[in-house]
Amino acid sequence: MITIYTDGSAWPNPGPGGWAAIIDGKEIFGSEKQTTNNRMEITAVVRSLQNLPSNSFVKIYCDSQYVVNSIGCWEKGKPTKQGWMVGWEKRGWTRREGDLLNIDLWKEIKSLVILHDSIEMIWIRGHDNNELNERCDKLALQARMNNEQGT
Repeated sequence: MITIYTDGSAWPNPGPGGWAAIIDGKEIFGSEKQTTNNRMEITAVVRSLQNLPSNSFVKIYCDSQYVVNSIGCWEKGKPTKQGWMVGWEKRGWTRREGDLLNIDLWKEIKSLVILHDSIEMIWIRGHDNNELNERCDKLALQARMNNEQGT
Protein backbone atom coordinates (compact mmCIF):
# COMPACT_ATOMS: atom_id res chain seq x y z
CA MET A 1 0.00 0.00 0.00
CA ILE A 2 1.34 3.41 -1.00
CA THR A 3 0.32 6.31 1.24
CA ILE A 4 0.17 9.83 -0.18
CA TYR A 5 -0.59 13.19 1.40
CA THR A 6 -1.28 16.16 -0.89
CA ASP A 7 -1.89 19.89 -0.60
CA GLY A 8 -1.97 22.98 -2.76
CA SER A 9 -2.26 26.71 -2.32
CA ALA A 10 -2.53 29.95 -4.25
CA TRP A 11 -2.46 33.47 -2.83
CA PRO A 12 -4.16 35.60 -3.78
CA ASN A 13 -6.60 33.24 -5.45
CA PRO A 14 -5.93 33.39 -8.38
CA GLY A 15 -2.28 34.22 -8.05
CA PRO A 16 1.09 32.49 -7.51
CA GLY A 17 0.60 28.91 -6.38
CA GLY A 18 2.36 25.87 -5.03
CA TRP A 19 1.56 22.19 -4.64
CA ALA A 20 3.15 19.40 -2.62
CA ALA A 21 2.85 15.70 -1.95
CA ILE A 22 4.47 13.18 0.33
CA ILE A 23 4.58 9.70 -1.20
CA ASP A 24 5.60 7.12 1.40
CA GLY A 25 7.92 9.72 2.94
CA LYS A 26 9.31 11.11 -0.35
CA GLU A 27 8.55 14.82 -0.78
CA ILE A 28 7.71 16.34 -4.18
CA PHE A 29 6.53 19.88 -4.87
CA GLY A 30 6.28 22.57 -7.51
CA SER A 31 4.70 25.88 -8.41
CA GLU A 32 2.96 27.96 -11.07
CA LYS A 33 3.20 31.71 -11.56
CA GLN A 34 -0.54 32.31 -12.07
CA THR A 35 -3.03 29.72 -10.91
CA THR A 36 -5.82 28.92 -8.46
CA ASN A 37 -5.99 27.05 -5.19
CA ASN A 38 -8.14 24.29 -6.73
CA ARG A 39 -5.72 23.85 -9.61
CA MET A 40 -2.83 23.40 -7.17
CA GLU A 41 -4.82 20.89 -5.07
CA ILE A 42 -5.58 18.87 -8.22
CA THR A 43 -2.00 19.17 -9.51
CA ALA A 44 -0.66 17.65 -6.28
CA VAL A 45 -2.75 14.51 -6.94
CA VAL A 46 -1.74 14.38 -10.62
CA ARG A 47 1.97 14.65 -9.83
CA SER A 48 1.64 12.02 -7.12
CA LEU A 49 -0.03 9.51 -9.42
CA GLN A 50 2.56 10.21 -12.13
CA ASN A 51 5.27 9.12 -9.67
CA LEU A 52 3.80 5.66 -9.02
CA PRO A 53 4.38 2.34 -10.72
CA SER A 54 1.31 0.90 -12.47
CA ASN A 55 -0.94 -1.51 -10.58
CA SER A 56 -0.33 0.19 -7.24
CA PHE A 57 -2.63 0.11 -4.22
CA VAL A 58 -2.91 3.74 -3.13
CA LYS A 59 -4.42 5.77 -0.29
CA ILE A 60 -4.44 9.52 -0.91
CA TYR A 61 -5.10 11.86 2.02
CA CYS A 62 -6.25 15.29 0.90
CA ASP A 63 -7.73 18.27 2.75
CA SER A 64 -9.75 19.41 -0.28
CA GLN A 65 -13.27 17.99 -0.19
CA TYR A 66 -13.66 19.20 -3.78
CA VAL A 67 -10.78 16.99 -4.95
CA VAL A 68 -11.78 13.96 -2.84
CA ASN A 69 -15.44 14.14 -3.95
CA SER A 70 -14.44 14.71 -7.58
CA ILE A 71 -12.16 11.67 -7.85
CA GLY A 72 -13.98 9.13 -5.67
CA CYS A 73 -12.45 5.67 -5.19
CA TRP A 74 -11.32 3.21 -7.87
CA GLU A 75 -10.49 -0.49 -8.18
CA LYS A 76 -9.01 -2.05 -11.29
CA GLY A 77 -9.96 0.93 -13.46
CA LYS A 78 -13.58 1.16 -12.29
CA PRO A 79 -15.11 3.56 -9.77
CA THR A 80 -16.19 1.90 -6.51
CA LYS A 81 -17.26 5.17 -4.92
CA GLN A 82 -18.24 7.30 -7.88
CA GLY A 83 -16.73 10.76 -7.86
CA TRP A 84 -18.10 13.70 -9.77
CA MET A 85 -15.56 13.32 -12.56
CA VAL A 86 -17.33 10.15 -13.78
CA GLY A 87 -20.40 12.25 -14.57
CA TRP A 88 -18.29 15.06 -16.01
CA GLU A 89 -16.68 12.63 -18.42
CA LYS A 90 -20.07 11.20 -19.47
CA ARG A 91 -21.22 14.75 -20.25
CA GLY A 92 -18.13 15.52 -22.34
CA TRP A 93 -16.17 16.99 -19.42
CA THR A 94 -18.84 19.51 -18.51
CA ARG A 95 -20.85 20.11 -15.35
CA ARG A 96 -24.63 20.27 -15.21
CA GLU A 97 -24.17 23.85 -14.03
CA GLY A 98 -21.92 24.81 -16.94
CA ASP A 99 -18.24 24.86 -17.77
CA LEU A 100 -15.80 22.61 -15.95
CA LEU A 101 -12.54 24.25 -14.93
CA ASN A 102 -9.20 22.44 -15.08
CA ILE A 103 -10.40 19.90 -17.65
CA ASP A 104 -6.80 19.09 -18.59
CA LEU A 105 -6.04 17.99 -15.03
CA TRP A 106 -9.26 16.00 -14.59
CA LYS A 107 -8.59 14.12 -17.83
CA GLU A 108 -5.05 13.41 -16.63
CA ILE A 109 -6.32 12.07 -13.31
CA LYS A 110 -8.78 9.81 -15.12
CA SER A 111 -5.99 8.44 -17.32
CA LEU A 112 -3.90 7.75 -14.20
CA VAL A 113 -6.46 6.21 -11.81
CA ILE A 114 -7.34 3.48 -14.30
CA LEU A 115 -3.71 2.29 -14.24
CA HIS A 116 -3.87 1.22 -10.61
CA ASP A 117 -5.35 -1.70 -8.71
CA SER A 118 -6.86 0.57 -6.07
CA ILE A 119 -7.16 4.32 -5.44
CA GLU A 120 -8.79 5.36 -2.18
CA MET A 121 -9.35 9.09 -1.65
CA ILE A 122 -9.62 10.11 2.01
CA TRP A 123 -10.57 13.58 3.19
CA ILE A 124 -8.75 14.95 6.22
CA ARG A 125 -9.37 18.26 7.93
CA GLY A 126 -6.67 20.79 7.06
CA HIS A 127 -4.69 22.53 9.79
CA ASP A 128 -5.80 19.92 12.32
CA ASN A 129 -2.37 18.83 13.61
CA ASN A 130 -1.94 15.98 11.12
CA GLU A 131 1.85 15.92 10.78
CA LEU A 132 2.03 14.93 7.11
CA ASN A 133 -0.79 17.26 6.06
CA GLU A 134 0.94 20.12 7.87
CA ARG A 135 4.23 19.24 6.15
CA CYS A 136 2.53 19.27 2.72
CA ASP A 137 1.01 22.65 3.54
CA LYS A 138 4.46 24.03 4.39
CA LEU A 139 6.03 22.57 1.24
CA ALA A 140 3.26 24.02 -0.97
CA LEU A 141 3.64 27.41 0.70
CA GLN A 142 7.44 27.26 0.29
CA ALA A 143 7.09 26.37 -3.41
CA ARG A 144 4.66 29.28 -3.90
CA MET A 145 6.91 31.73 -2.03
CA ASN A 146 10.00 30.62 -3.97
CA ASN A 147 8.05 31.15 -7.19
CA GLU A 148 7.04 34.67 -6.12
CA GLN A 149 10.67 35.48 -5.32
CA GLY A 150 11.94 33.96 -8.56
CA THR A 151 14.12 31.34 -6.85
